[in-house]
Amino acid sequence: MVAKAATLPADEVILDLEDAVSPDVEAKAVARATLMGLLETVDFGARTLAVRINQVGTPDALRDLTELLPRFDHRLDCIVVPKVSRVSEVGFVEHCLESLEADPGSRLGLEIQIEDPLALESISQLASCSGRLEALVLGPGDFAAAMGMHQTVIGGQAEGYPGDLWHYPLWKIAVAARARGLQVIDGPYSAISDAVGLEAACVRAAAVGIDGKWVIHPSQLAIVNAKMAPSSDQVARAKRVLEQLGGAGGAKRLGDEMVDEASRKMAEAVLARSGAPW
Repeated sequence: MVAKAATLPADEVILDLEDAVSPDVEAKAVARATLMGLLETVDFGARTLAVRINQVGTPDALRDLTELLPRFDHRLDCIVVPKVSRVSEVGFVEHCLESLEADPGSRLGLEIQIEDPLALESISQLASCSGRLEALVLGPGDFAAAMGMHQTVIGGQAEGYPGDLWHYPLWKIAVAARARGLQVIDGPYSAISDAVGLEAACVRAAAVGIDGKWVIHPSQLAIVNAKMAPSSDQVARAKRVLEQLGGAGGAKRLGDEMVDEASRKMAEAVLARSGAPW
């Protein structure tokens, strides 16, 4: 599966030592050794390559860092830190990186997962706590469990709930990330065969400016890549706005709408996200 991931149209590959591995100590050790072998043999190309370590405060988190970093910091781009609730947990990982990186020039980034109420309540402090931070990631499974939500599908909606169950946490995380120049990522949708549900989740996340979404199966990639990007209609509309405004600035009429410099910024943001020329 890891070898296949290195050939797929994903922007980032995350090798997981946490929830994807049995909590048994021996299983963790085997997974760690296997992962290090893969880092030596698999070419991930230009994709961002990350490892999700175990939760800070467990012996396996320290083992993950002490065994991986001196040998593979030059191969990795980021460390994903799960279940972060406190600034001190990010500080622990940061201090380990400073001490263990064999190549100081590698300067590994950090992506932290927001997976419980305390983390969401402390999001401003967490988003500001390290110069290595690159992304905030919603972890919907553990978040649902911590909140006592009646959820069995990771990232799914609640029957009878009159809205988007994930709007508030995603919006709050997005605001904290944008205020500090970080990326903001939605977590996975575990119902692999539910393409309709996945598509709806992507559309909702993209609507509030989320940069991307984790996938847990190759079949989800096409939907996520398509729906997390602006649609062709949105791109065409953005181009019309810029054409109408031209270089003169000010306010002008476009059909039944007034467009101005705020419209220009919105249109430029849409085109930047799409990668379309303008």
